[in-house]
Amino acid sequence: MGTDLVALREKLKADGIDVLRLIYSDVLGIARSKDLLVSMLDKAAHNGPAFCQGVWVTTTRGGVMDANNIATDGLQDLVSKLDPETIKHLPWESGVAYVIADAFNPDQSDNLMSPRTVLKKVIAEYNKLGLSPVVGPELEFYIADRTEAGGYKRAHEKTGFVYTTGAAVDPHGNFLHLMRMLDQMDIGVFAGNAEFSPSQYEINLYHSEALDAADRTFLFKTAIKDVITRRGQHATFLGKPWSDEGGSGFHLHFSVTDLAGKNQMFDGEELSEIARKMIAGLTHNAMALTAFTNPTVNAFKRLGPDTLAPYRANWGYDNRSTMVRIPPERGQGTRLEVRVGDGAANPYLVIAGILAAALDGIKRNLDCPPNAEGMAYDNEVAAVLPMTFTAALDALEANDELRHQMSQELINVFLVMKRDEIARYEAAVPNHTRDVTQWEIDEYFEAY
Repeated sequence: MGTDLVALREKLKADGIDVLRLIYSDVLGIARSKDLLVSMLDKAAHNGPAFCQGVWVTTTRGGVMDANNIATDGLQDLVSKLDPETIKHLPWESGVAYVIADAFNPDQSDNLMSPRTVLKKVIAEYNKLGLSPVVGPELEFYIADRTEAGGYKRAHEKTGFVYTTGAAVDPHGNFLHLMRMLDQMDIGVFAGNAEFSPSQYEINLYHSEALDAADRTFLFKTAIKDVITRRGQHATFLGKPWSDEGGSGFHLHFSVTDLAGKNQMFDGEELSEIARKMIAGLTHNAMALTAFTNPTVNAFKRLGPDTLAPYRANWGYDNRSTMVRIPPERGQGTRLEVRVGDGAANPYLVIAGILAAALDGIKRNLDCPPNAEGMAYDNEVAAVLPMTFTAALDALEANDELRHQMSQELINVFLVMKRDEIARYEAAVPNHTRDVTQWEIDEYFEAY
């Protein structure tokens, strides 16, 4: 049943909203949008609005690629349909609210290049098995000042202030203002603090059903960049924005419940068979999954041995040197923590990829490898994760399981876009370097 747009128009008007900002994630994770006048909502959203499918293949620098014959076929339309359950008022912009849209083809079929649609597809496969995936995201980001030369610098340079708050790490009060704005949005934010590096922060989001969590994470990242920009600074989730400081991660806590909400990850004192199969799926598909969790050239400058970022396709009990950590809570709190994600990653694709990999373990009854103990970087039992973006893309292209669980159409776009990104980087930076280059800043800093 469709949305009653007349009723929604009147409700929004009564709530003081005169502009509805329709947003959706492209394949890169960038928020594409259109502002709809609420006074004309029943007309503006009756059959859309429509967007050019070229949005799926537009690079961060404005180039338009071709995948799935989007350009060859003449850049046809996609049709958007707003999801009224996702409406969130913007406390920093009076009279404006976000709403997330789904993407459809002109014949009303699902558009399988849409990251949100692909996530819905994977969740539906869990539901067929009587399971509901629950996820809790953890993201880090930096706040930066613009320089007179047009670049960026960290907002402050104080070291040793990890897990602190207040004026020492927030001299302009912008982080505190951001916390208040996110609280008023009601997207499940509950705490925040300074992280390890100067001008780096983490804000915690509550866990929930996978689609809701992905939506809230997408709104969270979009809102943070908007709020901080309006305060005269810039927020970036780029995984490794500075050569001399640590990177920003995107960790995902992940469990499954039955359809009544009972955790299925725990069996007495041990991990359940379902949990072990999920771990098996994640480690088995880890090479391909890395392409979605670390989706930039820059991301691979954050990874490596002894970095506190994962290095091997392994798992362990409360072990932060592994790709999949099992936190110590049991009962309803039993879960996996997938630690390989980069802050720049698209939340819909991170969650869809992790869910798809774990689902493969369940469906194919894969055997769980032994857990790693101690600092696991040198434990050669588990394979090393891809250390270059090209290697990760090659693994994704060769992986039939993720393609089947997710979408061939989306993977086609992702591969075309990202191989072009690598080619442009290598042309601009012919000599391999672990340092962050100006090309990466120009390509990624504002987009992510």
